[in-house]
Amino acid sequence: MTHRELPHPLVAAIPIVALIGLLVVVIILFGSDSLMGGSQTALIFGFAVCVTISMLFYKVSWQTFEQQMAKTMSGIFITLMILLAVGMLAGSWMVSGVVPTLIYYGVQILSPRFFLVCACVICSLVSLLSGSSWTTIATIGVALLAVGQALGVSTAWTAGAIISGAYFGDKMSPLSDTTILASSATGVDIFVHIRYMMYTTVPALLLSLIIFTIAGLGHGTAGALHIEQYTQGLSSTFNISLWTLLVPVATGVLIARKVPSLIVLFASAVMAGIVAIILQPHILTQIAGDPSLGKAAAMTRGLVISYYGSTSVDTGFAALNELVSTRGMTGMLNTIWLIICAMCFGSAMVASGMLESITRVIIRWVRSRFTLVGSTALTGLFLNLTTGDQFISIVLGADMFREVYKQEGYELRLLSRTTEDSATVTSVLVPWNTCGMTQATVLGVPTLVYLPYCFFNLLCPLMTLLIAALGWKIAPPSIPPKEGEYIDFSR
Repeated sequence: MTHRELPHPLVAAIPIVALIGLLVVVIILFGSDSLMGGSQTALIFGFAVCVTISMLFYKVSWQTFEQQMAKTMSGIFITLMILLAVGMLAGSWMVSGVVPTLIYYGVQILSPRFFLVCACVICSLVSLLSGSSWTTIATIGVALLAVGQALGVSTAWTAGAIISGAYFGDKMSPLSDTTILASSATGVDIFVHIRYMMYTTVPALLLSLIIFTIAGLGHGTAGALHIEQYTQGLSSTFNISLWTLLVPVATGVLIARKVPSLIVLFASAVMAGIVAIILQPHILTQIAGDPSLGKAAAMTRGLVISYYGSTSVDTGFAALNELVSTRGMTGMLNTIWLIICAMCFGSAMVASGMLESITRVIIRWVRSRFTLVGSTALTGLFLNLTTGDQFISIVLGADMFREVYKQEGYELRLLSRTTEDSATVTSVLVPWNTCGMTQATVLGVPTLVYLPYCFFNLLCPLMTLLIAALGWKIAPPSIPPKEGEYIDFSR
């Protein structure tokens, strides 16, 4: 950021207020279809408001915006490719029989009463081993959501349990990109960072498991009435075989060997495609929808469609038909479109200096340990709301507060932990954030629908504030703050 005049905080808030107003209008007009284009349009108009004010009144050049957008877009390219790979994987896992097999056995093994807590624990372990909440949710999470539907468990509750577990593992795994980013951005050893997070993260998870356990006890056996319909529909339509589970096992091996997520997802989709050709040729032929084609050509056409397009299979049971339908890569295009628009808005807020202007106001609130941690957590949430990306939120938050923590004499591991307790876990709760958009698309549950049930994600920021207030395991300042001493945040 060059040493130019920053917009007044009230001026800097105008694009955000405009965006929020536009999003409210879009939701009122389009409801659950707002992600089909309305939200993207709102973000573009919010971007336009920011650029117009900056260029007319603060002489920010268009080249400055272009440079920031190019920098931001280059950083999310892999994210967009991962989304396409997730679309391929979702389609191929379904038509190959991987997900149907997991549903078939899962509805018979898991009890509706303990399903939520089991789903949370399973996703915690998978994410801890893989280091990726996205991969966890896109694979085992999708399967668990389907099992929950078959058991009669609310999809909102199930999505909350899946996301809670996945983000616990994402935070605590040394393989996680957000964990590595938070520790490196603050200059804290990654294992020091992980150990220090345990004081807030483990209690938040335990409380979440208690809630899911209590909530699960309220589920009776009503869902069990549908189990026979589901198992019969699946077994009569798909070739249910434990051999299909070789795909998730092989995927787990790749994850354990620390293979990059994009490669894991693509390789898993290819393996599922091979299994589909061997075990589900009739499904591929049905998806192809062209009886004039030969068997080999029909299977090839069906497989390609499962990778990129919408598929539907008739199981004889309407609810099950909806469950086993997929949208492939095309189902991710609205999300990709939304991410690009969100990144444009976030880039404009950074390039114009409006984001820095607002965060300076937040920093001025720092008067004590609690306000320091509270300001950091609030900034993490604020950045998720304005930049639309957790990685940008982590980096910017660390940059803004690093010198403040040093001046106040607090350990930087407190900064790294608070950054993760806010920026990482709340990203999935914001409908226009990359995480919120992605998980809503992958699970097929709108962000605002699953938000109240993501107890781990909601409890983490509260837990970090509680511990800051108590001062538990927080070393006292090593350097007393000097009255009247301020930091030049433009450096």
